[in-house]
Amino acid sequence: MSKRIDFYTASPDALKAMLALEAAVGKLGIDPVIMELVKLRASQINGCAFCVDMHTADMRKAGETERRIAAVCVWQEAPFFTPRERAALGWTEALTLLAQTRAPDEAYAELAEQFSPKEMVDLTLAINTINSWNRLSVGFRKLPQA
Repeated sequence: MSKRIDFYTASPDALKAMLALEAAVGKLGIDPVIMELVKLRASQINGCAFCVDMHTADMRKAGETERRIAAVCVWQEAPFFTPRERAALGWTEALTLLAQTRAPDEAYAELAEQFSPKEMVDLTLAINTINSWNRLSVGFRKLPQA
């Protein structure tokens, strides 16, 4: 797979807006562990090699265990995640695969059991943001360093 255009230099204003959104999401107070789980899971679903590489590295730096990192792709079957993390991962899958799932009531109910309304909106914006980054990176073939 070959790299396409560098979206950072092709449209600096667009990337300035994305970076501002990322910064705003970072100030919403979302638990950093949940934030990284969400970023990794969405990136796995979207097949974003750059983002999977970056977020697994970020998780390791933050002290996350290899066992949990490896199990994110099978979180439903793995016993390593809290109910709150599971709700966030389920909502991430529901929104990342929106055309297939239509954000099912079950995923919403699990989310509402674990998160306040404000947290639900904040988490949803974080999921939207990583999906946008994934689409930029996959679409323009941004690849991890070898």
